[in-house]
Amino acid sequence: MSVIKRIKQFFRAISAKLTIDDKKYISTHLSPKEQKLFFAMDVVDQYHSIRVAYTIERFVIEDSQGIDKEFLIRCALLHDIGRVKGDMSTFGKVFVVLISAVSKNFADKLERNGNHMIYIYRHHAEIGAKKLQDIGLYREAKIIAKHHSPPSDDDSRELKLLRIADDKN
Repeated sequence: MSVIKRIKQFFRAISAKLTIDDKKYISTHLSPKEQKLFFAMDVVDQYHSIRVAYTIERFVIEDSQGIDKEFLIRCALLHDIGRVKGDMSTFGKVFVVLISAVSKNFADKLERNGNHMIYIYRHHAEIGAKKLQDIGLYREAKIIAKHHSPPSDDDSRELKLLRIADDKN
């Protein structure tokens, strides 16, 4: 991700808040159990996730062949539920992103020494997938678990679209 995109992402994060319309959108697309997972995230991750869902809406309108729109919106809204309030502040996330970009070896060492922020940053996809499995959302869990994995030839169209929308936000 470019430095400019990261700077824009930072400024969106420090001013993040959900509108009444955002909350209506969430209640339209997520069940009460799913909403509980969504609202357990920090508002920064909630805001990011709803932006990803809105981007998905635009993609599916343009490319709707064979795409389960409701499923993909649900995945977008839930893709970062592996991070919850208190895991890391916005500045903590900036630190983790910078450390990971500057020195993978140092980030590896911090994670081995029990740095919770780096662990969550690196493993939130798998953590979120487990939470989804716990409430019976196995199909969503399969997509969420892979959303930060390197692309593969057998990736579904939904996973590819989720990755693109996530990267844009």
